Formats: sequence, C-alpha cells, structure tokens
Amino acid sequence: MLSISGPFADYGKQIRRGIDLYMAEHGDTVAGRKVQLIVKDDTGIAPQIAKRESQQLIINDKVDILAGYDLTPNAFSAAPLATEAKVPMVVMNAATASVVEKSPYIVRTSMTMPQSAWAMAQWAHANKVKSAYIVVADYGPGHDSQAVFTKTFTGLGGKIVGEVRTPVNTTDYSPFLQRLKDAKPDAAYFFVPPGSSMVALSKGFRELGLDKLGIKEMGPGDMTDESSLAALGDAALGFITAFHYSDAHDSPENKAFTAAYAKAYKDDRPNFMTVGGYDGMHVIYEALKKTKGDASGDAFIAAVKGLKWISPRGPVEIDPKTRDIVQNEYIRKLERVDGVLKNVEFDTFKAVNPQTP
Repeated sequence: MLSISGPFADYGKQIRRGIDLYMAEHGDTVAGRKVQLIVKDDTGIAPQIAKRESQQLIINDKVDILAGYDLTPNAFSAAPLATEAKVPMVVMNAATASVVEKSPYIVRTSMTMPQSAWAMAQWAHANKVKSAYIVVADYGPGHDSQAVFTKTFTGLGGKIVGEVRTPVNTTDYSPFLQRLKDAKPDAAYFFVPPGSSMVALSKGFRELGLDKLGIKEMGPGDMTDESSLAALGDAALGFITAFHYSDAHDSPENKAFTAAYAKAYKDDRPNFMTVGGYDGMHVIYEALKKTKGDASGDAFIAAVKGLKWISPRGPVEIDPKTRDIVQNEYIRKLERVDGVLKNVEFDTFKAVNPQTP
C-alpha cells in the first residue's frame, strides 16, 4: 500500500525502490516461499482508499503480509483490518508514534517523530539555544514533533516563544513566518511535509530575511531529505536536522547501498523512505527465516521482536515491547560537498527509543 500517484508519489516511489533493491540483492525466495508483490495505490492522504484497498488485499488477493503505508492516516485506517484478519502489517514510513499501538500485528521499520524531535531539542539545549518558535503541519506527525520538542526543550530550561500549526497542503508560509520574525527567537523548529511544502517554507524564510537575523533553522531530517534537495537548492543551506539516515552516512553498509541505488536508478538519490522499504523487506525475510516460512500474524510478530542488524543507517533493533525501531539519531547540517548538497553528520545520539521521551 503506497502513494504511487498524487502529491506524495515520491514517497511511494522511494519505498518501492528500497523494496526492489533488497529483493535484487537477496532473491525472491525465502524459507522456501516465493515472494510476490501486489502494489496498490492509495493516492496520498486518503484513509478511506487505503482501508478499501487493504481490505481487497486481504480478502481478494489473500496476502500473507500487508506492507508499505507511507502516510499516518492511511496506516491508522488499515490497522483494524490487520487486527481482525491477524495479518502482519509492516509499516515502512508512517511516523506518528501511536501507529504501532493501533494493532498488535504492526511492526515499523522507519522512525517515529519523537526520536528526531527529542534529539533536536537535546542538541539545541547543549548548543546554547535559549528560545525557539515552532511551526508544524497540522496533522499527526506535526503534532508529535511539536509535543516532544516542546516537552524536551522546556524540560531542559528552554523557552517556547510562539507556536503555530499550518495547513498540511499550504504553499504560502509568509503569514506564519512573519509571526516567527516578530517573536525574535534564537531558533525556529520546523516540521512540514517534505517536498513542495519545505521548498516554500525555506524560500519564505529567506525572503523575509530571517536568516540574516541569526535565527537557526532546525527540525527533523524530513525537512532536507535527499529527494527534496534539488528543488531546495541553496535556500536551506545551514539547516540543522536530527535524523536516522543521510545518503552521506559514512559506513561500509551505506556505501554499498548507495552504490547499488546509483547503479539501478541514475535519476535520483536514496532517502530515508528508500531505507524504510529496504529494511522493511529485511524484517520480512528474517522473520520468515525464523518461522521457517510461517507468515501467520502471531508467529511473524513473535519472530520480529528483538531483531537486530546493521542497516545502511547504522545499528538498529526492533524493540520487543513496542514492535518499533530503535536507532541512532544523527545531528546533521546541510552543506555543499564537492558541489553536491548533503546532510553532513557531525554528532550522534545512540540507540534512541522510538517512544522517547
């Protein structure tokens, strides 16, 4: 279940590429069973479509495993179906913290908004940011990000001098940014959907001269994800983010992963959604190896709990209590390296709990 068309089509494209890369490397048979993909298009934030198509996958296609779910509302809508049918549901992106709570058959291989928001607040406090203004999109991930950044930052002694929630699909941030400018904070904490929203926000930030006032731009790594960098250009240079993946991550696993991606897809760069799909397939394959091919919900979920491996993003683990992902959060700065925009990692918070704090 992916967004193949509509405003979030890049999400579906990157997750599918991660899936395909993993299967190209590991084959289409695991534990004696042939792996067949049936891909449905939810068209974007469309919970009713996602629910209907998920139901079709279970009833008509008789799938063993549901997977994908790049957007939170769509994952929420499908979760009761997974529970009723006792079908495993591997969430490869949707990042609202409560997603895993919606069904005992959900396992997530992507991230939670609290992980990056917590790390960003910790770093801000340690680097003498005393006040912040918050601008987030008005839906689940934005609410999560706002709540955790606020709780962590104020708990450390920081001050929130203003906050606003913006329409999810807006491309005009000027009224919100004017309020930010008037508040004169040390830093701005942003979360809006990657892509056109982030491009509009970054350009608006500079058009209003906020960069010249010395206001630090901070946020989760979605804001400067690799798929957005060509459109962003230099508008977001210096943006500081906390995130679990950058295609500039320096490890043998990531070098192999990015090389394989570059060979298969010359038009783009891998991003966090590519890794969510890639690691989602890893979880499916490793669980089936442990169960000797049994994909029934209870056996599959028992097998994924406590799984550990080295991902292109670094060391990860499926928390046995929450079925969610434990991973490093890297502090990065958007820079030009040899003429190419990259999220350059310069600090690390290790093994961050998915439900932090």
